[in-house]
Amino acid sequence: MDSPTASQCSFPDLRDVFPGCSSYEDLYNLSIKETDLFWGTLARMSLRWNRDFEHVSNCNMESGLFRWFLGGKLNVSVNCVDRHKEKDPDRVALIWEKDEPGQEERITYGQLYTMMNQVANVLKTHGVKKGDRVAIYMPACPLAVASMLACARIGAVHSVVFAGFSAEALASRINDAEATVVITADQGCQSHFVAKRTGSLVVSSTLDVDLDEAMAKESGECEPAVMDSEDLLFMLYTSGSTGNPKGVVHSQAGYLLYASLTQRLVFDCKEGDIFGCVADIGWITGHSYVVYGPLANGVTTVLFESTPTYPDPGRYWETVQRLKINQFYAAPTAIRLLLKHGDEHVEKYDLGSLRTLGSVGEPINVEAWQWYNKVVGKEKCVVVDTWWQTETGGICISPRPSAPDAEIHPGMPMRPMYGIWPVIVGEKGEELKGNDVTGALCLKKPWPGMARTIYGAHSRFLETYYQPFRGFYFTGDGAIRHKDGYYQITGRMDDVINVTGHRLGTAEVENALGQHPSVAESAVVGYPCNDKGEGIYAYVTLKDGFLAGVKMETELRGIVRQKIAAYAVPDVIQICAGLPKTRSGKIMRRILRKVAADQTENLGDISTLADPAVVKDLIANHQTIKNAGK
Repeated sequence: MDSPTASQCSFPDLRDVFPGCSSYEDLYNLSIKETDLFWGTLARMSLRWNRDFEHVSNCNMESGLFRWFLGGKLNVSVNCVDRHKEKDPDRVALIWEKDEPGQEERITYGQLYTMMNQVANVLKTHGVKKGDRVAIYMPACPLAVASMLACARIGAVHSVVFAGFSAEALASRINDAEATVVITADQGCQSHFVAKRTGSLVVSSTLDVDLDEAMAKESGECEPAVMDSEDLLFMLYTSGSTGNPKGVVHSQAGYLLYASLTQRLVFDCKEGDIFGCVADIGWITGHSYVVYGPLANGVTTVLFESTPTYPDPGRYWETVQRLKINQFYAAPTAIRLLLKHGDEHVEKYDLGSLRTLGSVGEPINVEAWQWYNKVVGKEKCVVVDTWWQTETGGICISPRPSAPDAEIHPGMPMRPMYGIWPVIVGEKGEELKGNDVTGALCLKKPWPGMARTIYGAHSRFLETYYQPFRGFYFTGDGAIRHKDGYYQITGRMDDVINVTGHRLGTAEVENALGQHPSVAESAVVGYPCNDKGEGIYAYVTLKDGFLAGVKMETELRGIVRQKIAAYAVPDVIQICAGLPKTRSGKIMRRILRKVAADQTENLGDISTLADPAVVKDLIANHQTIKNAGK
């Protein structure tokens, strides 16, 4: 039965929860010094437990073993659906923003409860048991969310694969996860349940099950499995430095607590709000801030199925106006894309419902941040540049939570989240004390939302995150802790160029290039250079209406010289129509590095790119530049 302290998900001020704390600084210091008190109190307050936990944590950063809320029992789907359905079954849980504008569909907590249980019963009928892995390969739609929750309902482990991945990429993830079942809107190679999205697919294989028909035969009630706090909830595959995807594993209670707390506090999310994260559910942002975080908090979350430029570059803003979205969370790539199309696509819509604007996925350059703030937010919204990773489970550094009038600097996440202790580490593994230092960004203290392992490869987990700098979690990113103590992300550590003995973060050069009024987006990489060790190669896309030429390149080099230094000026500037990106918007820098180094004979798998044709254009342009002797 429920613990007597289980919350029905109210939104108390943490200063009331911890009476001795009157500020963000007080709460943060408590979270670092009294970790078990802080997280234990919030876990009992925020989640519904079947059995209370006996110990808050048992963690060791040296060995990479982490356990939270030991002895506690709960069910994630109950926390995300049941308790809100009991309180108000007609409250809208999901707004499905379909591909065509104006065709949204609203799903209440009561309807989601029934849908989730029907899918759960279908899985049980077909032999899926607690601990089995279930691959989900679907577009953003209510049934995909219900399938995730159905797995949590019965204790199965879901592995959501982004619906745009190729068959080869999907197969590798299914095989690595040892999935016994696939839930999809297309055909696959193992036992799978096929849902109707367009109605064009005819289920014909003996391995295929029509999910809609199967659900219609099942009850809308399903007894939730009682799960240990450290049982697996899901695995999510992310790219590795070797090119082999790794299945990052998250457990039950710690992940849910961290996702829900950060969603509420970073975005100032309140009951009754409509939360608009436009990420696909196939990525960790979609898991934490489309599904689990918002639903655990009982708010309405938007499922965005379309693209930011369909039917025109005003799609996001028309959606905000029509749905009256209160918080909007998008990637810098999308923000820069829309900036390129001009202000008129924003200004014709009423965005007065917005209170918070968020940025996620990579460092946002200053110009894009300012456009987001001024043109979209009308300088009335809080703009939060968030830093976190698949492995962290939720936001780790962000301008909020903090005092409402606390300063926010453009283009940096600034402040650590409660329980997060960032440190800057030097090349020899030493912790760099004080401010105004640059180095590797590591985290010094465990937190509930952290990944537990890489599925089937714990040694790889340790080698990647805990062995580079003993006693720390190594993020793989570089950072600056400025003189005021605020953090700025400089980019991946493997995106650092050594030019004539100077270590130069590529993000710093990209930020400078982005301040030229013609630049929509840029990506900078290093390439072999006999004279300097590494040369600097910049790929630049221009906004509509600007033309490439010698004058343009001179101006771009000049602005880098002005903003950084002469040694940071790119040796080569390639003006290009587009950059090679995954379907989630991540720039594939390994491809850019190979093109710059004239090593294009083996580019590896490019099937996961949103537009593989971009690569041919980059190679052709590179050859033109090379032949011209630049």
